[in-house]
Amino acid sequence: MEVFKEKLIALLHYPNSTWKMVFQILKQDPSLDSFNPLETDSDFYDIMNTSPQTPILQPSLFFHPETIRDQIRQYKNNQISVVTIFDKEYPQHLKEIYQPPWALFAKGDLSLLAANPKLAVVGSRQVTQYGINAIRHIFPELIKNDVLIVSGLAKGVDTLAHEYAMKNHGKTIAVIAGGLYHIYPRENINLALDMMKTQLIVSEYPPDTKPQRWHFPARNRIISGLSKGTFIIEAKRKSGSLITANYAVNEGRDVFSLPGSIFNPNSNGANELIQQGAKLVTGAEDILEEIR
Repeated sequence: MEVFKEKLIALLHYPNSTWKMVFQILKQDPSLDSFNPLETDSDFYDIMNTSPQTPILQPSLFFHPETIRDQIRQYKNNQISVVTIFDKEYPQHLKEIYQPPWALFAKGDLSLLAANPKLAVVGSRQVTQYGINAIRHIFPELIKNDVLIVSGLAKGVDTLAHEYAMKNHGKTIAVIAGGLYHIYPRENINLALDMMKTQLIVSEYPPDTKPQRWHFPARNRIISGLSKGTFIIEAKRKSGSLITANYAVNEGRDVFSLPGSIFNPNSNGANELIQQGAKLVTGAEDILEEIR
């Protein structure tokens, strides 16, 4: 692993590391030549404290550098890859979003990052039979046309999106909140393990990061950012699915929505998206004609 990449990955392992903190460090020292976060006697802390935009950090707040070094060494044994924003494997679509992740910690088929087109599919955790039937109806034609499905491994629509992509012999990527060693929800651990063998699971957080509440809305920007379009299947007015749709709109990506019953609260958000300009979807062709 080249020195610059190792330093950048090490920075992401510190407990109070943030996107903005890393940005400030790279702004001051784009090549990371002037300090080494893996050495306790480096100028790392002095440099961190010179900018009013970065928090005041003390060595005692951090893991011991040797602990971080050991964690990074273990990734190869655990078949975990780290793709930074400076690597050629990093998806171009993802570079275009607001605050793209500095790195993706990934396990599975890394070549899927380069596959196109990708479609984000998200929706209600309380998916109804109507939503299930819609996935069964629409997915076979999407997969037949080599559309890769991106979702978030959550309950409901996300789970079905991954499962039906695989059932139809397609490809799928899961973007998770927290790290690869802490799959959430626990009932999807077996699904995650299957995906790690033939599909791909990614996170912007180091593998030993426990999922926090704010990780979930943050990861939605990656789900939409990886994809050419986002398809909403059943969503309430205030839901994570609509957050993902908003990210897609802001990123200039296509937004698709499955129309639902006016009597189903889980369809209120999806129907409102259509009122606001999302494309109404009744079949796979409605999506394919936009993203192919």
